[in-house]
Amino acid sequence: MQGGTNEGSHTDQGQGHPKKHHYFVDGKKYETEAGSLTGAEIKAQIPGFDQTYQLVLEGRHGDPDRVIKDTDSVNLDTNPPLQFYTVPPATFGLR
Repeated sequence: MQGGTNEGSHTDQGQGHPKKHHYFVDGKKYETEAGSLTGAEIKAQIPGFDQTYQLVLEGRHGDPDRVIKDTDSVNLDTNPPLQFYTVPPATFGLR
């Protein structure tokens, strides 16, 4: 589409409405028009997110869970929506 100002945004079935992508963090549903987000962008959407915590993507189809770094990009154009959870920093060996 030449000359448009759409700048690559996705539309839902050509209706002219931006497509909404959903994902969950710790069981809470979030929504964005972006088709992908970085770990930092996902964390920024979580009110009061403790930056010492890690963001983890739940594995699917037997894949292991994966820590998402701030610079990692995650494709949100999936069905069912992706599931993330947060974990506190490791405290192994502390007494």
